[in-house]
Amino acid sequence: MFIPPSAWFTGFIPDLPTPFDAADAVDLKAFAALCERQIAAGVPAIVVCETAGEAPTLSSAEQELVIRTAVDVARGRVRIIAGTLSNSTSQVIELARRAEAVGADAVMAVVPAYNKPMQEGMLAHFRAIAGAIGLPVILHDVPGRTLRPLADETLLRLVESRRFVGLRDGSGDITRPMRLNRLLPAGFRLLSGDDVTAFGTIASGGDGAISEVSNIAPDLCRTIFSQVRQGRLQSARYLHKRLMPLITCLAKDSPAALKSALGVLGLMSPATRLPLVPLDAAAQRDVVRAFAAIADEELIDSVGA
Repeated sequence: MFIPPSAWFTGFIPDLPTPFDAADAVDLKAFAALCERQIAAGVPAIVVCETAGEAPTLSSAEQELVIRTAVDVARGRVRIIAGTLSNSTSQVIELARRAEAVGADAVMAVVPAYNKPMQEGMLAHFRAIAGAIGLPVILHDVPGRTLRPLADETLLRLVESRRFVGLRDGSGDITRPMRLNRLLPAGFRLLSGDDVTAFGTIASGGDGAISEVSNIAPDLCRTIFSQVRQGRLQSARYLHKRLMPLITCLAKDSPAALKSALGVLGLMSPATRLPLVPLDAAAQRDVVRAFAAIADEELIDSVGA
């Protein structure tokens, strides 16, 4: 049964890391367990092969395998959003077609990095992707990584096509929902691109966040979202503040810190692929200490607090 993206591209959606084994191969068993853990927590969707997933270090075949595994584990219980990271339009189209072929529910396409395209180039890039596949397309604007932002005017031109269903906004501008919501079509979803701005974005009228910390504390993230939606901003702000030490650690060295945190919980190896390296001992201790700020007995017990 078709479920429109407006129903599931909302709330805290985890950006899953890609586990690697001792031989530097993708650890599909650990990855499947990460997917199942998020599904059990009731997340509406899962993002794979994107920022936290170290997508630039994965081959096309590895990305297809990761997406297929997520789809197989999900069995329709949650939506699978496949990252299509590349600064080449033709390469993005190839990745998107592979994602569609193995059963992804949507693709996430980021503003091309390094090329520094003008706004007309971004417009043509995203329209070419949407025209090449039958899946919904979620845009990703993250000027801290791409140098060029997706302008509001370009976004509004793109959403004239209903193929574009949402935006992962990594600009850090928490006023964007207030500025754009009345101009966007009904059903278009605007989510924060990171945990630092998640509370501010949702409180300003945003629809959720693509989150790394949700990999660690999905229940707490769901509570924060629910509290904001119920107008209980003081309670939600208090919970988000408790998460901030961990959020700060994750943001500083993403996704190595996320892998370290999940390693502390025994969920995966902290191994990364070059040019990323695992955290040093001091940074690992910072991650462990950050768990103490989370009022979740199971998590705290897991790290020996």
